Amino acid sequence: MNSTQALPEQALIDQLVQQHASEPGSLLPLLHDIQDKLGFIPASSVPSIAQGLNLSRAEVHGVITYYHHFRSTAPGKHVIQVCRAEACQSCGSEELWALAEKLLGCKGHETSANGMYSLEPVYCLGLCASSPAVQIDDRLHARVNEAKLTRLVQTLEAAA
Repeated sequence: MNSTQALPEQALIDQLVQQHASEPGSLLPLLHDIQDKLGFIPASSVPSIAQGLNLSRAEVHGVITYYHHFRSTAPGKHVIQVCRAEACQSCGSEELWALAEKLLGCKGHETSANGMYSLEPVYCLGLCASSPAVQIDDRLHARVNEAKLTRLVQTLEAAA
């Protein structure tokens, strides 16, 4: 754990705002840093981000809500992303998406009731030639079929 991870949430956000404040076009890099450190961008951070970067709260909120990558709530322990781009769709990702909802007990952009999983759509993981693709946390999986997805989720559950 580095020293920034030990800081309380708002102190960490304030520190990151200060680090990025003088950079041109700093909003997106700042939001990525906050999400990388906390796992999400708390709604309570919008005023301090806006003030620190001399933007309106509406501008900051608009960017956070525009990009699907950014989360406003803490994710589950494991984030499962199913590619829903055309190449993966043509190889069965829609069936994987439906199975993931069933296995994880949550819909897209939601977290399971037990806090274990968040399910997110993604629109290209760069494995088009090995479709369909799934990412679990930071690990990519290619040529995922229903049996493989089931095994991957069972492995997560066994490790819990």
